[in-house]
Amino acid sequence: MAPLSGADTRPRTLVLLRHAKADRPAGVPDADRPLTDRGHADAAAAGAWLVNQGYVPDLVLCSPSRRTRQTWHAVALALAGAGSPVVHYERPLYEGSPEDLLQVIHEAPPEHRTVLLIGHNPAISQLTEQLSAGSGGVDSDGLRTCGIAVHQTDTDWSATETAKLITTHTPRA
Repeated sequence: MAPLSGADTRPRTLVLLRHAKADRPAGVPDADRPLTDRGHADAAAAGAWLVNQGYVPDLVLCSPSRRTRQTWHAVALALAGAGSPVVHYERPLYEGSPEDLLQVIHEAPPEHRTVLLIGHNPAISQLTEQLSAGSGGVDSDGLRTCGIAVHQTDTDWSATETAKLITTHTPRA
């Protein structure tokens, strides 16, 4: 495990967020599925929870699907005034495996201390289990819609293979 670089040895925080509840309109491609009204409300509640718990990201890695972008936008409104993170929309977060998601995390610049990754099941739930080395803490069915898993690591992003699961939360408006 590579230690953190530089003088700052505070743990890094990785927040995994499954997108909020999405609709399934007939004839709409999966990538274009919008959030439901409840999904918008739950995503706003997720943003409020992140602020209240002190998990304000300085980097957001988001799937480019409509439902994940809408989830991010609702979270961002709740973060207003708490910070302005850099946002990257990454294709592997839409269709990738847990290993693909981890590779995106590995590419995060080291200066970012708190990273929010917004993605899809099953990969995001599988990633949280993989990071926590199967130590539990997440429901056996994985993260629910708009579910949050907060991990901490003492390594640079490029060396992160495991990260202690600190807490989980499923906001409901």
